[in-house]
Amino acid sequence: MATKWLMVLVLVWAASGSSDHSSHVRVTVGSESSVQYGHYPQPIYHESAYSHSAYGYYPQPAYPHQPVYHHQSTYHSPPTYGHHEPAVPACAANTSKPWCLTDADYPTYEIQHALQYNAHHVLSLYADVADLNTKLSVARPKVLEEETYLCPSATAYVKPLRAVNTEGKWRVIVNNIHVHYQTLTQTARVEECLTSGDACPLVPKCYGSKCLQKSIYHRFLVYDPYDHYLPFAIETFKLPASCACLLGAFTIDH
Repeated sequence: MATKWLMVLVLVWAASGSSDHSSHVRVTVGSESSVQYGHYPQPIYHESAYSHSAYGYYPQPAYPHQPVYHHQSTYHSPPTYGHHEPAVPACAANTSKPWCLTDADYPTYEIQHALQYNAHHVLSLYADVADLNTKLSVARPKVLEEETYLCPSATAYVKPLRAVNTEGKWRVIVNNIHVHYQTLTQTARVEECLTSGDACPLVPKCYGSKCLQKSIYHRFLVYDPYDHYLPFAIETFKLPASCACLLGAFTIDH
């Protein structure tokens, strides 16, 4: 009997020692001694007893406002290719005409170098202006007995290296340039009045006449050294073509 009570006390002591793991222990003493352990209920945690930091929960850090950085492009704006040559070339200092037949600064090498990359396009442009027929030009009389003009003039066939276009800007004209076993030349016939604005000779003063310079538009193939995409183009030029006699209005009274 003493042994039986000793076993009961041991079981009670064991149950009380493990009370941290079970909240309900029942011991029945009788014909059938048994120890029944209850179920483990879910622990109840109080917010005051356990802080969030005990479980590794930390509040989300509040970062200051991040400045907005705008991406700075490392590419510079494309250069604007304009006409940076002097407004009046050096060759114009030796002539009063709007074209130059000689030019110490003519860019022959630069034109030939640019033609290596644009030969096909340039030859098609040149074919458009090279078909000009100068045989239709007026032939001047050789002797005075045949005929004469009312206003004296000087006629010439010129191959300008530079000239002023219809916009009033000097341009480099492609002339005497060798490419693909041919020479690119551009010739124009010019006729300038020698007494422009004066009264027409052999015309009575009562008619109120004067010599008038007449012009015609020519198309030339030009080279622009500052156009890095296509430095060749066709532009128009106004050149003197003839010298005419202009008669003023008059009435005949008889």
